[in-house]
Formats: sequence, C-alpha cells, structure tokens
Amino acid sequence: MSIDYRWLYDIVRRRFESDEALEAFLPKALTPEELKQKGDDRYLSAMSQRVFRAGMQHSVVDAKWPAFEEAFWGFVPETLVLLSPEQIDGYMKNDRIIRHRTKLQTIPKNAQFILDIHQEQGSSFGEFIASWPSGDIVGLWRLLAKRGARLGGRSAAAFLRLAGKDTFLLTSDVVARLIAAGIVDQTPTSQRDLQVVQGAFNELQQRSGRPLCQLSAMLSLSINPRF
Repeated sequence: MSIDYRWLYDIVRRRFESDEALEAFLPKALTPEELKQKGDDRYLSAMSQRVFRAGMQHSVVDAKWPAFEEAFWGFVPETLVLLSPEQIDGYMKNDRIIRHRTKLQTIPKNAQFILDIHQEQGSSFGEFIASWPSGDIVGLWRLLAKRGARLGGRSAAAFLRLAGKDTFLLTSDVVARLIAAGIVDQTPTSQRDLQVVQGAFNELQQRSGRPLCQLSAMLSLSINPRF
C-alpha cells in the first residue's frame, strides 16, 4: 500500500487560499551546510530543550529557555560534561529554571554523548547529523534513543526538528493517515513497522521532491485541517 502524492497535494491544497499560502505554511529544514555550521552547544541546547518539553507545555519551557542558556553557560558540551551531583543540587534551588532532577541529570549525559560522537567520527556533531541520509531517518532515531539520555519515543524526532534536521514526525494525525492508507495497522513502534513507514515516506519524497518535514505536515493536514 502507498499514498498517492497527487491526491495528497490536492486535498491539502484545498485548505489554503493559494499555492503561496500553502508553501509559506509548510515547515522548512536546514540545509546540510547550515547544520554543519551550528556548534555542538546548539545541539546540546536543543537536546535539553526537547527533554524538558516532554510532558510539559512547550510554551512554558520555551519561555524559560533564555534562563537555561544563562544558567548552563551556553550549553558548551566540554563544560557541562563535568557537572557534578553537587552542582545539580544547586540547580534544584534555581527558581529561574525548571527544577526537575531527572531531566537536569540528562544534560551532562548528553554532553558526553555529543563528545563521544565527535571523537568517534572525527567531526562535529553537526557534521554527523548533516551527513545522515534522510532515507534512513528512523535509523538516526534509533541511535539517539540508544545513546542519548531521554531521547527515546517521539523525542528523537522532536529533537531533530528543533535542531533543523529534516525528519518526519509520527503525530496522531500522521499515524491516522498511515493507518487509513493501509501502510500500518497501529501506531508504529517496532523497528519493522518503522521501516515500513520510512519506506512510505521515501516513496513520497521521490515522487514529490519535498523534504520529510513537509510531507509529514501534509499528511497531518489531510486528516486535521486545523493542524
């Protein structure tokens, strides 16, 4: 089973007044070169922001993020990998940030993850992310879930979206469209089902030339016009 791109485009296009309005609404991913130019500190910041967003209103976390940036010295991995339990205790007394011990403890862990990738690949984390093929984005999700702290489930894709890497999201609306199309019969969680979903997105991308993030948004709009 597959999704016909022309049908998808036509149903989504009807939600908008013009072609320009549709294109302006759809999300944009950063180019590989833009991803490479971002410092490792920006990736650690995005990882941490995603961790704190999980289970909370995003607007609450985002409003406090400038205070996080200040409290954590700009999220430089080489600095934050050295955070001690005593320093975490100190952050638990800082009312300018969100005081969640388990989430705070992920910051030095994810700093170490970024530094490990840097050492293993001989390149920046941004170069590593930029070089990962979109045709296997679920493989990158798997790596992030395995080696990162609290980056499992939907958090891997959400982090990549925050960082600017092209990825699709498995929101309830996207899943509903995939089920309606007969691609999967339930929310995909197994590696087998995720590979099937990846294949469906790869086919749509080949037919449309669009990035995964836009195809994901279009699938959502085909179910929920208020997306």
